[in-house]
Amino acid sequence: MTEILDLTAQEQRDIFGSKDHYVRKIEKDLDVAVIARDGVIKVTGDEPNVRKAVGIIENLAGLSRAGGEIEDQSVDYAIEMKDEPESGKLADFDKDIICHTVSGKPIKPKTLGQKKYIDSIRDNLIVFANGPAGTGKTFLAMAMAITAFQNKEVERIIMTRPAIEAGEKLGFLPGDLQSKVDPYLRPLYDALYQIMGAENFRKNMENGLIEVAPLAYMRGRTLDNAYIILDEAQNTTPEQMKMFLTRFGFGSHAIITGDATQKDLAPNTRSGLDVAMKVLKNVDGISFINLTAKDVVRHPLVQKIVKAYEDYEKHGRFEHRYPNRRKI
Repeated sequence: MTEILDLTAQEQRDIFGSKDHYVRKIEKDLDVAVIARDGVIKVTGDEPNVRKAVGIIENLAGLSRAGGEIEDQSVDYAIEMKDEPESGKLADFDKDIICHTVSGKPIKPKTLGQKKYIDSIRDNLIVFANGPAGTGKTFLAMAMAITAFQNKEVERIIMTRPAIEAGEKLGFLPGDLQSKVDPYLRPLYDALYQIMGAENFRKNMENGLIEVAPLAYMRGRTLDNAYIILDEAQNTTPEQMKMFLTRFGFGSHAIITGDATQKDLAPNTRSGLDVAMKVLKNVDGISFINLTAKDVVRHPLVQKIVKAYEDYEKHGRFEHRYPNRRKI
């Protein structure tokens, strides 16, 4: 069958991309032909695939119409979600701008999972975000914290993560304690520089308004009127997680991010993130968001890597737990 779409010249240019790069992805995935002719777009192929291709193109056209930029990630996501009607419209994500980087680039959710994550942060005092690398857990949390700080909704930002010795001993590293733990905190610094700017960050840090520290430094404190981010939470013990959560004070917000599949804890050590997700699942004011490989917004190859590992680990865990069980 053939479907005809009447789109503006600008929408067609955005959807096709440089050297028809974007539309070739749609054709390859759905085995259809997409042709721009006589001012319209014609989609030809088997009926079910044509319907899906039209849905993808209309989704991308809506993003273009709203003034958004069509990128590889947005095309890949539209294709990935072609079988899920509840995936949402790209244009709806695009207009939810959290803030801008120092270079002027808008920071906004790019997937349905990220949109739910941002909305959950707005609606809850404590949010747990569990998901693989590249889903924007830490970066979006940082953007929300900096926006609240700049709007004077909180007085300071506190970011922390456990300094886990992933195969290396801290004692073997040169320098004092601060220089030894800084490598573990580097991803947090990088996000701050990109959103806030190095000069502004240093000034606020010198004034004590922004703090980046290992999790152990949180013990014995009560944190009021602060935006608190705990990163790499899968590497906390249950005791550390409880200690962190009980630091929560009046006027504060907390975001806990982690990837339950990438633990660096000693063997047979329970993860504080795993325990917290079970213990606190029914507590009002606390929200849990699970991001997946579909929410990865890095290079498209990263999404494939994450998905491959997810499939492998599901298979591997079955054999590890039940080595003598036959599969049916």
